[in-house]
Amino acid sequence: MSSELGVSDEKIEALHDYATSTLYNAKERVALEYADAMTITGRDVSDELFERLSASFSDDEIVELTEVIAWENASAKFNRALRIPSQKLWKR
Repeated sequence: MSSELGVSDEKIEALHDYATSTLYNAKERVALEYADAMTITGRDVSDELFERLSASFSDDEIVELTEVIAWENASAKFNRALRIPSQKLWKR
């Protein structure tokens, strides 16, 4: 099965192991590592990570990726603070 975005359920379920999973390619891994660095408290985007990101994505793509990650982080914090439950948009 695939979601409407074309991402398989198997890939979504393996997300916690993206760094080592063969389901993810190098470009996806660096994007997910970037998302982790932006999201996890106490982490930062290192120069080394940004260099690897820049090798896979254009400047415009990095700006868009950063915006999407920041928006999702803000949305999650907003919803959690206001006790807004999940909308259950992803179904197995």
